[in-house]
Amino acid sequence: MVNGTIPKSYLFLQSALTEENPFITTEQVLDWLQERNKKVKVNIQRVKFSDLDQWKFDEGVTVLRHITGKFFSIEGINVLTNFGNKQEWDQPIINQPEIGYLGIITKEFNGILYFLMQAKIEPGNVNNVQLSPTLQATKSNYTQVHKGKKPTYLEYFVDRSIAQVLLDQLQSEQGARFVRKRNRNIIVKVTEEIDVQDNFVWLTLGQLKRLIRYDNTVNMDTRTVISGIHFGDSNEPIGGRESFSSSMLLSALDSKRGMYSFDDIISWFTQLKLQYDLTVKTIPLSSLRDWVITDNEIRHVNNKYFKVIAANVEISSREVSRWCQPLIQSAQEGLIAFVVKKINGVFHFLVQAKLECGNFDVLEFAPTVQCLTGNYRETVTGGLPFLEYVLSAKKQHIRYDSLQSEEGGRFYREQNRNVIIEAAEDFPVEVPENYIWMTLNQLFYFIKFNNYLNIQSRSLLSAVEFI
Repeated sequence: MVNGTIPKSYLFLQSALTEENPFITTEQVLDWLQERNKKVKVNIQRVKFSDLDQWKFDEGVTVLRHITGKFFSIEGINVLTNFGNKQEWDQPIINQPEIGYLGIITKEFNGILYFLMQAKIEPGNVNNVQLSPTLQATKSNYTQVHKGKKPTYLEYFVDRSIAQVLLDQLQSEQGARFVRKRNRNIIVKVTEEIDVQDNFVWLTLGQLKRLIRYDNTVNMDTRTVISGIHFGDSNEPIGGRESFSSSMLLSALDSKRGMYSFDDIISWFTQLKLQYDLTVKTIPLSSLRDWVITDNEIRHVNNKYFKVIAANVEISSREVSRWCQPLIQSAQEGLIAFVVKKINGVFHFLVQAKLECGNFDVLEFAPTVQCLTGNYRETVTGGLPFLEYVLSAKKQHIRYDSLQSEEGGRFYREQNRNVIIEAAEDFPVEVPENYIWMTLNQLFYFIKFNNYLNIQSRSLLSAVEFI
């Protein structure tokens, strides 16, 4: 306690160590989400691009955009790089220069911090309703370009006089699908009573982390916000029986036993940024090599990677109940995995520096394995580091394994297998030059800054439990 004030890191940690909730149990949350699903009307229909209301290709089919010029657009890019095996390609990409809000309201009840979560439907969600942040809105949404209602609870994130900011970060979106897209990840704390509306609920951080173990239950926006929480520094031993979760807590708190220092990691990353080049040039959609534009989709000639589709959306619980938009549909399920290993008595995560065409600053920290495009089951023999190790991991070494959705506002029913694997004792400490071992404490420290950890790594780290 500092000057009579409990540190926010302690409040976050206490909440992460608490699953008991007098308002609603974790099992009841699952039932509540099913009830929300039954009460809302959802109708998503694929249509032709020509039937997209208020969305048009410009003359020459250079870009697909909303007639207001707001929301986002689908554009073409040419990519040149010296990173990886493929060093030039064309592709469609989402250009959404607006910075949106991903915000969670918190409040203390009996000394425990609770998070106000929303049961929200996005048009691309695999299973319709998922647990979302209190506020999830693009600038076009909260400035009401759509002429719909203003998002609920927006005032708590805009008016600094009514809420205390606990976390405030700009974080990147999917670098292979967006051009330099970022959102404001923000957590605020209130002391006043809040009118909790019908599709909102108070949950502890421990409950949220437990619910991430279920397939497609906690949406990506929630996962990226809570991944930014730092739990403080402590080099005291963790009491009680040693378990994987208590070892994860030690890795989250220990600031002394990292294999590499903060300066070592910065130097490694800086050297790689100088080593690799990335040039992205905007080109007309109609000029994309190896891509075909039809009446109802933009797809790769070999049906690989992803396609752009057109959708007519009807959702009864949204600020606007009907609209049209393009969506990105993945060719297949992907794989996101961290390999972890005890080094110096503390679990370290095997992190890769990964280049993606939409990255803000060339490289970002990514999971050990990240396969979002192409069929990863056919690339095991292609030399992708650690892929075969992850796919052949023994059951006793798999510490976390679930299917998690991508962001349903732009991606159509896309889900990826998320895995954390504890390495066997004979797993090498020596790794390729664009990989490095980092403790959880170090990863949480880097999340504080913009454009270090990519969204896939943040999403997977949010699943780490301490109880």
